[in-house]
Order: sequence, then C-alpha cells, then structure tokens
Amino acid sequence: MVPYWTNFLVRTIGWQVILAPEGWLSALLQTLHLTDAPLELLYTRTAVLIGVVYNYLPLMILPLFVAFDRVGAPLREASKDLGANRWRTFTRVTLPLARPGIIAGTVLVFIPLMGDYVTATVLGGARGNMVGQLVASQFQTAQNWALGSAMAVVLILVIAVTVAVIAALVWLAGLPLRSRHRLVLEEAP
Repeated sequence: MVPYWTNFLVRTIGWQVILAPEGWLSALLQTLHLTDAPLELLYTRTAVLIGVVYNYLPLMILPLFVAFDRVGAPLREASKDLGANRWRTFTRVTLPLARPGIIAGTVLVFIPLMGDYVTATVLGGARGNMVGQLVASQFQTAQNWALGSAMAVVLILVIAVTVAVIAALVWLAGLPLRSRHRLVLEEAP
C-alpha cells in the first residue's frame, strides 16, 4: 500500500495532463472528429469525479476481490445442492461471507476521501470544492487558522461518528441472524 500512496499526486497530475484542452485525449477526439472544439473537461466536477474514481477504486476492489475469492465454489455448489437458486445463494451465502471485505473497502475509501485535498485542487481548481479543500482554504487563502483548525476537528469527529454509527448499524443488522442460528444444548436428565 505504501507505493500506492507515494504516487497519488503523480497519478492525479497525469489526469490533469490527459484532461487538458491541449492534452492527447482532446487531440484524439478532434482527430477522430468526435468533437469540434478542444475538450473542456479540466477544472470541472466531472474531472474531479474521474480522478476520485481512478484514485480510490483500487482501495475498494482489493478488499472485495479478497472477500469474494474466499467464498469458494464448494460453498456455492452446496447451496445449489440444497435447493437454492442463484439469487438466494448470493444473498444467503456469498454476501454474508464477503461482508467483512465490503466493510473494509468502504472504510478504506470513505476515510481518505473525506479529507482528499489533492484531487479537488489539481483537477477541479477553484470549482472542485470538497471538504479537504475547504479546510485547506481556511489556512492558505483566508489565513483563518482558528476556523481551519475547528473545521479540521469537526471533520475528524464527523468521520469518527459516521464510522461508529455505521458499525453499530451493521452489528444490529446481524443480531437477528446470530440469534436465529444459535444452537442451544440442554443437559440430559
């Protein structure tokens, strides 16, 4: 994961080069006569969205791949042998066993995305307002260190509370499943 984070800025600047009006993508689209004018995609919300998806998609795919890879074919075959169709196999076998990977991927994407400053600044410019960029603007542009610090602390608290609430909801959602499958052994008289 460390090499992934070291080139985060380089990959984002790469998208800036690709999406620029004088970039190769714009030239290719004009050469193929798909557009008449240069591509005006840089410094828009679409450019920020492309950068966010490109930068954070691996953080979601990796835990999902590991989680779904652990759910082996014998479990799916056993479910089908017991009479379950594909949908029931997916919802009753595959999805519950992959839930830790889904949760890990969501947390791995949510926490750094909330404070992402680089993608919005490089690809969105002044119009790419994300929370991390708003906090940074209090320090850099407004020179209001007190408000910037307060916004950063509020951001940290919002992230912590959101993760805690979602963890509690996931735990509560699993209670009926845990209580329904509980085995109670009685002592023989």
